[in-house]
Amino acid sequence: MKERIFKYISIAVVLLIAIAFVAKFGGPAILRAYVEIGMGDCEKLPILCLSPETEITDPPINEGYLAELLKYKFIDMQAHLPTGFSVAKEGVAGIHYRKKQASYGKDKGAIIYLLYEKPDFFISLFPQVKKQGTEDNYEFVARIMYAKTNNINNLTDTFFAIAKTIFTPNLGDQKNIKMVKFTINDKRGFITYNLSALENYFDCNIIDRQGDFFKIYIKDKSAALDLNKVLTIVSTVNRVT
Repeated sequence: MKERIFKYISIAVVLLIAIAFVAKFGGPAILRAYVEIGMGDCEKLPILCLSPETEITDPPINEGYLAELLKYKFIDMQAHLPTGFSVAKEGVAGIHYRKKQASYGKDKGAIIYLLYEKPDFFISLFPQVKKQGTEDNYEFVARIMYAKTNNINNLTDTFFAIAKTIFTPNLGDQKNIKMVKFTINDKRGFITYNLSALENYFDCNIIDRQGDFFKIYIKDKSAALDLNKVLTIVSTVNRVT
């Protein structure tokens, strides 16, 4: 996933160079049209018109569910995750798999993908956005989550709208997706999710008090998880020092 993000961000940079030329001779309407032609409109990619609908602050932890989770520890991060899922960590070879009395799992394509980046990673990668007032990982991610094609007024807005399509993994049928903003313990961030009768998807972007960035992507092929359970999982994520 990380390689995919970098690959398409490179494409986004090339697009922005072209957009800069367009912007010189046109206004926001032309910029919006350029993005919709190149990336898709809200009908094709509903994520481009989606922003956090609600804010969840310090929800109660599901202690019963927490006790069912297994601890995964890597060189830079750790988290408690449900059984029955393949677990892939960026930068770690191989797939980790634990199944403990689970009726769903690897054979059904259930997977959890983990990614960790240090504080100010995105600002270091794109120093130009810092000049526009985006100071840290949280603000960078927030600009992505709130980006909408109908709010494009300049090149910076255009960059974040394009980044949104790159930053968001497969969430199934986008017509059903929702997004929430959350604060839980020392963490805050955004969860974009899709719940259905057959399978669920969750894309969790988490920033802790120190500015560390974590992504947890869950493909739940048996629709066993809900938002409350995923928030419980999110609460367990920490950097390993």
